[in-house]
Amino acid sequence: MAKGWIFSALLVVFLVLAPHCKAFYLPGSYMHTYRQGEEIWAKVNSLTSIETELPFSYYSLPYCHPQGGIKKSAENLGELLMGDQIDNSPYRFRVNVNESLYLCTTNPLDEGDVKLLKQRSRDLYQVNMILDNLPVRRFTEQNGVTIQWTGYPVGYTPEGSTEVYIINHLKFKVLVHRYEGGKVKVVGTGEGMEVISDTETDAKSGYEIVGFEVVPCSVKRDPEAMSKLNMYGKVDPINCPVEMEKSQLIREKEQITFTYEVEFENSDIRWPSRWDAYLKMEGAKIHWFSIMNSLMVILFLAGIVFVIFLRTVRRDLTRYEELDKEAQAQMNEELSGWKLVVGDVFREPTSSKLLCVMIGDGVQILGMAIVTIFFAAFGFMSPASRGMLLTGMIVLYMLLGIVAGYAAVRLWRTLKGTSEGWRSVSWSAACFFPGIVFIVLTVLNFMLWSRNSTGALPISLFFTLLSLWFCISVPLTLLGGFFGTRAEPIEFPVRTNQIPREIPAKNYSWLLVLGAGTLPFGTLFIELFFILSSIWLGRFYYVFGFLLVVLLLLVVVCAEVSVVLTYMHLCAEDWRWWWKAFFASGTVALYVFLYSINYLVFDLRSLSGPVSATLYIGYAFVVSLAIMLATGTVGFLTSFSFVHYLFSSVKID
Repeated sequence: MAKGWIFSALLVVFLVLAPHCKAFYLPGSYMHTYRQGEEIWAKVNSLTSIETELPFSYYSLPYCHPQGGIKKSAENLGELLMGDQIDNSPYRFRVNVNESLYLCTTNPLDEGDVKLLKQRSRDLYQVNMILDNLPVRRFTEQNGVTIQWTGYPVGYTPEGSTEVYIINHLKFKVLVHRYEGGKVKVVGTGEGMEVISDTETDAKSGYEIVGFEVVPCSVKRDPEAMSKLNMYGKVDPINCPVEMEKSQLIREKEQITFTYEVEFENSDIRWPSRWDAYLKMEGAKIHWFSIMNSLMVILFLAGIVFVIFLRTVRRDLTRYEELDKEAQAQMNEELSGWKLVVGDVFREPTSSKLLCVMIGDGVQILGMAIVTIFFAAFGFMSPASRGMLLTGMIVLYMLLGIVAGYAAVRLWRTLKGTSEGWRSVSWSAACFFPGIVFIVLTVLNFMLWSRNSTGALPISLFFTLLSLWFCISVPLTLLGGFFGTRAEPIEFPVRTNQIPREIPAKNYSWLLVLGAGTLPFGTLFIELFFILSSIWLGRFYYVFGFLLVVLLLLVVVCAEVSVVLTYMHLCAEDWRWWWKAFFASGTVALYVFLYSINYLVFDLRSLSGPVSATLYIGYAFVVSLAIMLATGTVGFLTSFSFVHYLFSSVKID
C-alpha cells in the first residue's frame, strides 16, 4: 500500500510539472554548432533594475517587434517564480557575417510613451538579451577599473543635463570558436574570413558561440529616410559613443529609429569555458576568511563542550558510580545543579504540538537545503541553467514531505506516549510553513499585479502550486506521519514526577538564548552578503562549494551552541529546555533578518518605492523563517540527544 502511495505521488509530480518544465535537464548544457551564414535569433528577458525590484516585459516599451509576432520561450517552474519572461526578438544574426542593419522606426511618441521611457531610464532599467543561452555583456570604465555588466540600459541622462536619451543603436560582438568534428577543408571567402567548406565538412563541424558582448549608444537618424527601408535593410555603421547633439532625445512626437551592428570574432575560448567570463572568482580571500572565522568559532565551542562532557559530566558520573548504595542515597539528598531536575527534565513542554510541527518542517527544509547545495556544488544547477536551482528546491521540498511527517509524528509519540492525534500533527506539518509562505507570496503577488510586473505569478501557476502542495506534499507528509506511528517512540531514561519542580527565579534566561544566535550568524554573514548581492544586484552566485562548507559549519556551530546553552539551563535548575534549545540556534534567523534590513538601508539605498521595499522585506521574512526552522531543528535534536545521553547515565530511582 505504501509503495502505491509513493508511485502515485511521483506520477502526480510528473503530470503537474510537465507543462511548466520543458524537461529536467540543464538548459544550455548541450553544445550547439552553427554553419557559416546560418541564421540565429537573440531572445529578450524581462527588464530589470537595481533601483526597483519590479521586472517588466521587454515589449512594455515601444521597441521593434519580430516579423512573426511575439512568442514566449518555454519556461520552467523556477523561471516563472523568478519573474523571467523570455520572448523572441527581431535581432537576427548570420553566423560569421558582419553587417549593419535597420530594424524599424516607431510611430511618433505620445505623452504616455515619453513618460514611461523616461521613468524606466531614470530607474536604471536594463535590457537583458540572450544569444545561445549566453547573456549579453557590456563594459564600463569607472576610476580606471573595467566593470562588467549584463544587459544594457534603456536610456541615460548625461552629467549636467536634464534631458533623457534612449539607447537605439547596438554594436554586438559575437565570439565564435571553430569546432572541427572531422577532417575539414578551410577556404577563403575573399573577406579575410575563413569558413568550412560545405562539401568537405563533417556533420558535427561548425561554429560554437562562446561570447556575446554589446556596446550601446544613442543615435539620431532621419526617420523619413529610414522608414523607406525594409527590416534588415543595410545602414551605415556608427562609431559609439556619439556626440550629445547627434543622440536621440526622448520627447513627444519624436520618431525613434532602431538599428544594430554585428561583428563576429574568432576566439580560442572553448565551449565548456564560455561561462568563465561571467563567473570570474572575486573575493575568494573573503570566502576563505569567512570559513576560517567559522572554524575558530567551532574550535572555541568544541573546547567548551569538551570541558562539559569530559571534565564535568564524566567526572560527576564516575564519582557517582564508584559509591555504594548507601552513599548514593546520601548523595541524592545533596544533589545540586542539573542532577536536581532529573524528575522534570523530560516533562512535556508547553505547545508541544507546535514544537513537533516546527521540528518536522525544519527537518524538511534542512534536508532540501543540504541536497540542493550539494548538487549545485557539483555543477548540476549552474547559472547557465536558469530557474533550475529554484525548481530543484521546490521538487526536493515536496518529496521530503515524507521526512517531515515522520519526524513530527515520532516526536509527538515520544512526548505523548501514544499515536492519538497524529493526523492533526501531520496536517499541521504539511500546512504550517507552506501556508505562511503562500499567504505572504499572495499578498506580494497582488502588489505586483497592480503594477503590471512580469514578477507577478499568473493564475495558472497559482493553481499549479496549489496542486503540487495538496496533491503531492500533503499526501507525502501524511504518509510520513503514518510511518511515524509505526516507529518505536524514544524511551525516556528517567521517570517524570507528578508535581513540577519549582524553578529558581532567573531573569537572564531568554537573554542568553537571544545572544546565542550571534555565534552561528558569525559563520554565515559574509556569505550572506554575497548571496544578497547576487539576488538584488543582478550578479551571478556560483560559489556553491564555499556555500556547502559554510552550511556544514553552520550546522556544527548550531549544535554546539544549543548543547552549551541547554547544559547551562539545566545547571541553573531550569528544566524547561525544549523551546530554549530550539531558539538557542534558531535565533540566528533574527540576526539574518536584521542584517537584511541593514543591507536594504545601506547597500540598496537606490531601491525606490514602497512596493519594492515591501517585496524585499516580505522575501527576507520568508527566508528568515526557513532559516529559523532549519537551524532551530539542528539545535533541538542535538540538545535532545545530549540530555537523553546525560540522564541515561544517571542511576536514580
